[in-house]
Formats: sequence, structure tokens, C-alpha cells
Amino acid sequence: MSIIEVRELTKVFRQPVKGPGLAGAFKHLFTQKYVEKRAVDNIHFSIDEGEVVAYVGPNGAGKSTTIKMLSGILIPTSGHVSVNGLIPHKQRMENARSIGVVFGHRTQLWPDIPVMESLTLIKDMYDISSEDFKKRMDFFVELLEMSDFLHVTARKLSLGQRMRADLAAALLHEPKIVYLDEPTIGLDVAVKQQVRSFIKKINREKHTTIILTTHDLGDIEELCKRLIMIDKGRILFDGPLESVTNQYARERVLHFQVMERVENPHQFLQGLPGCRLEEKSDTHFSVYFDKTLFSASDIVSRFLGSANIIDFKIDEPKIECVIKHVYEGKLHPSEAILRCAQRGTILQGWVIFFSALLGQLYSGGDKTKVL
Repeated sequence: MSIIEVRELTKVFRQPVKGPGLAGAFKHLFTQKYVEKRAVDNIHFSIDEGEVVAYVGPNGAGKSTTIKMLSGILIPTSGHVSVNGLIPHKQRMENARSIGVVFGHRTQLWPDIPVMESLTLIKDMYDISSEDFKKRMDFFVELLEMSDFLHVTARKLSLGQRMRADLAAALLHEPKIVYLDEPTIGLDVAVKQQVRSFIKKINREKHTTIILTTHDLGDIEELCKRLIMIDKGRILFDGPLESVTNQYARERVLHFQVMERVENPHQFLQGLPGCRLEEKSDTHFSVYFDKTLFSASDIVSRFLGSANIIDFKIDEPKIECVIKHVYEGKLHPSEAILRCAQRGTILQGWVIFFSALLGQLYSGGDKTKVL
């Protein structure tokens, strides 16, 4: 059952255009000029209850704008949003009771009072009973190791302590949906793992729906099974995390260590189109190949009879490769067909593809991402 429904959602901002200096500001009083920026452009997705979804894209892609519309902070220019059966910007109070939000760059704690007092104030705001408050606090204190800083004022907390306290504050009323914006930013390895383990536990035990926006690929790989990629306000990909690497990050790497130098190792790759070899040293070389064309055994068998192999290892393609291509604008609009076919809407994929083609022709060939 879908707990979040987004259909044809668009948000357009009007930005004033002013000339430089006092003269420009004075002129703007009488002849206002504006440009429109489509921060979110006709996006569609639905999220089922209990899902953990990564919502990623480069800076300025439209992630935060989407989250703000889902939380009711911003009013959509057009389209439909439903969160737990509510329209966020029309039913803000009811929506606020069913969601929790954690922003890595800012806190919801009161800076000049101890953490425990901030959490007690949140308890009163949400009318949480004393019994439930104690039970939930015991749960947070144990999992997030908060006992050492509950008496410390928020402004004196370290970043790791503040993030753990913010997680507790966002989840104290047991929301059905949690938006996590860079929840592990700047944290050391130990605290990151602690936060990730906590998120997995609340998802498993409370069946909490989680939308994660992050640039930390470790968060994505460890927490999420589904990935939504957005850029320039449009959805590029929406599907299982593993299918991203299967479709777009196909290159595997075999690293070989041999007893002694192999003369002209490139010759062993003849007849294997697309494979390439890099010699790292006299006894180490790497072979790059497309996993959809060849298996690791195809490559290894070429060297077994001619090279005294001591050891070898395989590097699987990383989600990092795909995200990097998105950030660099290297994904092509025709990949709409693959994404839509995977989700059972092949016809929609062709429609989007031809719309993209027409858009590129109209804009002079600019490879604008349109999904």
C-alpha cells in the first residue's frame, strides 16, 4: 500500500532580475522583471509503507524542494501530493504528526537548554504520555548511547552527539514517515555505523517509511533497496538499487598478481571486444570488461595456461559510478525506456523518450535529462 503518492508534481519559483547598484534597485521598483526556475518539473513516484528509499541527485537537482512539498512547507505550483492520505500543505498540522524530519545542517533542539529538556518539550508538543516517553527514551538512550550528553546544552554538543539527539527528537512521536537529509554528514566512522544501525532497526521493528537524501554512498548501499535519482527537477531513474549497477555500471575489473612478468599480456584478450588491460607493474595487471558480455571465468581462462597466477580478485561495479555519471550529466535520455520498462510502463517510456528528443531539437541539441 502506497503511503506517499506524487503525481505530475511541479514547483516553479519566480526570481527577480535587478540591475547592479542603487539605480538597478530603483528601476526594479517600477519595471519588475522576473525569470522562472522550475525546481521540480512534473515528477511522478509512489512509496509503499515500510520502504527505505534513497532520493539522490546533485546540488540544485530539486531534492530539498520535493521534501519541503512532502512536508507541507512549500505549496506545489501544480500536481498532486498525498502523504499518509493527507495533502501536506492543506493539512499541515495533521501531516506534521505523522512525519519526522532530520536535517544534517541544522538542528531542531533548543540551543541553550539541556538535550533532555528539549526532548521533554517535544513530548508535551505531541501529547506523548509519560509512560510512552520513558519507554521510547530508554530505547533511544540504549541504541544511540545518549546517556553521557542528555544533561548537556545543545550548543555544546559535538556533531555526532547532536545528530543522535536530533534523531531521537524526530522519532520521539513515532512518525510513520521520516525524511532524513544528510543524517551522517561530517560524522566519524563509528558514529556513522551507529546511526545506520539505528535507522535499520526502527525500519525493521516500527515499519517506518524512510526517505533518505544524501551524498554519502555508504548510506545508500547499506540502508536502501530502492533508488530515485533526480536532476534539473526531473526523475532520471526509479527502481531497485541493484538494477542501477546492472544497467549503467557494467564494468567489472579483474586484478591479477603473477609470479613473473607476462610477455605481451594484451594478446590473451584477442577476440574479446571491449576488454582492456592495464599493466600496474611487472607482476600486477588489471583487466576491465563488460559483465553483460563476458564472465570472470572467460577472462581467467585466457591466462591460466600462460601465466603463473599467484592471486586475483574481482572489483564489482559500484553505485558510485552511476551517481558520478548523473552528477556529470552523462546519462542519456533514451535510458527512459529501460527505466519505464522495468516498472512495467514501456509505452510511457517511448512517450518520454520522444518528448526528450523533441526537447533536445528545440533547445539546439542540449542533452537535457528529462526523466
